[in-house]
Amino acid sequence: MDTPTLVFDDDCGFCTYWVEFVAERSDVAIVGFSELSEELRDRLPADYEECAHLLVDDEIYSCGAAMEEAFLRTGMGGPLADVARFGRGFDEYDQLRETAYRWVADNRGTLGKFVSRPPPARDRSS
Repeated sequence: MDTPTLVFDDDCGFCTYWVEFVAERSDVAIVGFSELSEELRDRLPADYEECAHLLVDDEIYSCGAAMEEAFLRTGMGGPLADVARFGRGFDEYDQLRETAYRWVADNRGTLGKFVSRPPPARDRSS
C-alpha cells in the first residue's frame, strides 16, 4: 500500500470532520467503514468498527495511535508533536492516549454539536 489510509466510521459527522482535516493537510487517504474493499477489510482487526485505523505499508495503527499518527502526518502540532513522538512506547503515555481517544469516541455525539461535517454521501439503498 503506497498511500497511508485512514479507515473510519463514515456514519459519524464528528469523525468525518477530523479525518477530512487530516486528508486536507497530508498525503493520507480516507476510507469509510461502508466503503471498505475486501483487501482493506482483511488487513483490519476483526473488531475494526470499534475505532479508527491507519494503514501504512505493513503497519496498522488503531484507535488513539491511529489518530495520533494521522495528525502527526499533517506536519502540524509543533511542541505537542515532539511530545507525542517522545512519549510513544511508554506505557503511561500509551494508556493516556488511548483513554483520551476512548473518551472522545464515547462523547462524539456531544462533541459533534460543535465540530462536525456531513458524512460522505453514498448509496444507502443497498
